[in-house]
Amino acid sequence: MSKKFFDVFPTLQVDKIVRTLMENTVVERVTSNRTKDLLRVYFSSDHLLQKEQLWDLERMIKKQLFPAGNMEIKLQERFHLSEQYSLSNLIAEYKKSILAELEQYNHILHSMFKNAVITYPAQNKMELQVKDMVLYRDRQEELLRILEKVLVERCGKSAILSVEYLPMEEGDSKREDEVLIQRKVAEISRKAMGAEAERDTASLDNKEEVKSAANEKKAEDKKEKTFDKKEEEKPAYRRPQKKSDNPDVIYGRDFEEEAIPISDIIGEIGEVTIRGKIISTDKREIRNEKTILFFDLTDFTDTMTIKVFTRNDQLEELLAEIKKDAFVKLKGMAMIDKFDGELTIGSITGIKKIKDFTTKRQDLSLKKRVELHCHTKMSDMDGVSEAKAIVKRAYSWGHPAIAITDHGVVQSFPEANHVWEDLWKAEKSKRKEAGEQEPDKNDFFKIIYGVEAYIVDDSKQIATNERGQGLDDSYVVFDIETTGFSPVKNRIIEIGAVKVRNKEIVDRFSVFVNPKVPIPYEITRLTGIQDSMVVEAETIEEVLPKFLEFARDCVLVAHNANFDMSFIQENCRRQKYPTEYTYVDTLALARVLLPSQGKHTLDAVCKTLKISLENHHRAVDDAEATAQMFLRFLTMLEEQQVTTLEQVNEIGEESFSAVSKLPYYHAILLAKNNTGRVNMYTLVSESHL
Repeated sequence: MSKKFFDVFPTLQVDKIVRTLMENTVVERVTSNRTKDLLRVYFSSDHLLQKEQLWDLERMIKKQLFPAGNMEIKLQERFHLSEQYSLSNLIAEYKKSILAELEQYNHILHSMFKNAVITYPAQNKMELQVKDMVLYRDRQEELLRILEKVLVERCGKSAILSVEYLPMEEGDSKREDEVLIQRKVAEISRKAMGAEAERDTASLDNKEEVKSAANEKKAEDKKEKTFDKKEEEKPAYRRPQKKSDNPDVIYGRDFEEEAIPISDIIGEIGEVTIRGKIISTDKREIRNEKTILFFDLTDFTDTMTIKVFTRNDQLEELLAEIKKDAFVKLKGMAMIDKFDGELTIGSITGIKKIKDFTTKRQDLSLKKRVELHCHTKMSDMDGVSEAKAIVKRAYSWGHPAIAITDHGVVQSFPEANHVWEDLWKAEKSKRKEAGEQEPDKNDFFKIIYGVEAYIVDDSKQIATNERGQGLDDSYVVFDIETTGFSPVKNRIIEIGAVKVRNKEIVDRFSVFVNPKVPIPYEITRLTGIQDSMVVEAETIEEVLPKFLEFARDCVLVAHNANFDMSFIQENCRRQKYPTEYTYVDTLALARVLLPSQGKHTLDAVCKTLKISLENHHRAVDDAEATAQMFLRFLTMLEEQQVTTLEQVNEIGEESFSAVSKLPYYHAILLAKNNTGRVNMYTLVSESHL
C-alpha cells in the first residue's frame, strides 16, 4: 500500500525546501537485504528531483533515524512526467543529475556525456556526437544502457539513442592534456620515491634498534657484576605508562582502524577512531597527583574537546607531543560528559602522531584567472579575510593581478598597497641574488583598486513613453504568469487583463498559454498552474496578437510593470510587432501615493486599500485587483489636481521617499589609473554623505 513520503518518515526533520519537494511524493515500497544494512525506498513523483537533493536526503535519513547503525539508505525514484517533457526538455532539466551519477559511477562515461554535442533528429531520438577516442568506443554500449535506464525506466520517456563519432582536433586542449599527464607522472614518481625512502628508513631504524639493544645488554651485564648487594630502600611502586613498539604512539596502545569524520559522531555511538589537528591545549591538576589534559581537536568537519587523565610524572612527556598545531589520531568511546553535558571521547585506548593530512590549495591552470570581484573583511557581513592575505594568495598562485572591491568602501587599499610593495621588494631581492635582471614594475603583479557600488534607476518614470494621455483615457490593466524571471529564457503561461474606460471596468481578457516547456515545480506551487492546464492551450504566437488587439489604443498598466512589459516586448520582437508602448507602473505610483507604507507589493497594497485578492499569483485575479487599485489611485490623483500622465511623472520626480525605496542593483567599479582612483574616492564620499 503506497503512502506519502512524510507518512513513512514522520519524524524526519528537513528544511522547508526539501519538505516542499517531497511532500507530494508517494512511497510505493520499502525493502531491506538479509544483513539488514541496506534500506531501499522506492517512490514516485510528478515532478523532477535532482540527484544531489536525493543524496542529501539519504544522508539526513541515515543521520537522524539510524545514527548508531551501519545502515545504508538508497532512494529509488520514478517520475510521472507530463507531455510537456520532450526528450530535449528533459535533458535540459535533468542533465546535471545524470552527470552527477555518471561522475560517481565512471569517470570516462562522465567525460563522454559531458563533452557530447546532443542533437534530436526526431521527437523520440537522441544522438550524442563525441570525439573519436578508443576509450569512448569501448564504453559506448555501457553509456547508452545507463541513459536508457534513466530516460526510459526512471522518467518514462520513449528514447532511441545513438552515438556519432567526430574526428579529433588538435588545439590548446592537447597542450593542457600533456601538462596534466606530466604532472601525474611526476606525482606517481614522487610517491614511489617516498615509499622507497620510508623502506630504507625503516631498515635503518631496525639496525639501530638491534645495536641499541646489544649496548643495553652489555650495560645490564656490567651492572650485575658491580651491583652492591647491600639492601637498598625500594621506591614506592608506580604502574608504568603503557608503551607500544610503534614510536608514533604517544599514549596507550597502537591501533590501525580508519578514522571517521568528527561531524559523523552523533551521541554515544560506541568506540570510534578520529584524527585531526590540535588547536588548543589546557591542563588541570587534580588529587592523587594526577592531571587532566584538555585539547581541542579539529578535522575541519567539526571540532571536539578531548580529555586525558594522566599522572603528574608522565605529564611532561605527554605535553611534548600533545601541543598546538600537532596532528594526532586517537581511539576511544564516544560519550556524553556527565559533568558538562558535552560530547567527547572517553576511555581513550590510544593516541598516536600522524602526518599533516591537509592539502594546500593550488591553481594548476595553465591560463591563470584574474579575480575582478573580491571582498576583504572591510565588507560588512560579507568578507572575513585580510587584504594582505588575499593579495599574497593570488600572487603565490601565479595570478597576474587581483581586484579589491569591497562593499561601498575603500579602506583596504592602503594594506593592499603595502603588501604589494613588500612582494615587489622580495622579488627584486630574489632576482638580484640569482643574478637575473630586475623585474619590470609595469609587468609585475598588479593590484586593481575598485568598489562594489549600489545604484538605483532614478530616471525611471511612473508612466513610460507617455504621449500626453489624460487619466480619463482607456487603460488595460494586465498581469502575466511565467515559467521564470528571464524574458529571454522563460515563457509566458497565462495572461489576464481588465479594460478600464472612464474610470470603469468595461471588459476582461483571460487565457492560458502553452509554453512548449514543462512548468517548474516551484512555479506550479506558486501559481497552481500545471502542465495539464496549458498543454491544450494556444501558443504565445497565437495569443499575443489577440492580447494586442484587446489593448489597441489603450495605455497598459501593471504592478511592477517593467517585469510584465519585458516579456510582452520580447515576444513582440520575436513576432515582428512594435515594442514601443505607453505603460504605467502601479508599484511606482504606490510609492508616491502611499509614502508611509512599508512594502508596496500587490498583496500589501491591496490589504491597505481593502481590496479583495483571493487567488494571488493567478493572472486574471491579479489583474482584477490591480485594476481596482488603479481606480483608487486615479481618485487620489484627482484630489491633487493631477489630470495627465505627464503630471503623474512630475509628482514622481518630486518624491524623495519614492526614490529611496527603489530596488538597487550592484555594480563593480574599477579604477583604470590614479585619476580614476581619485574619482572613485569622490563617488564613494558623496554617496555616503
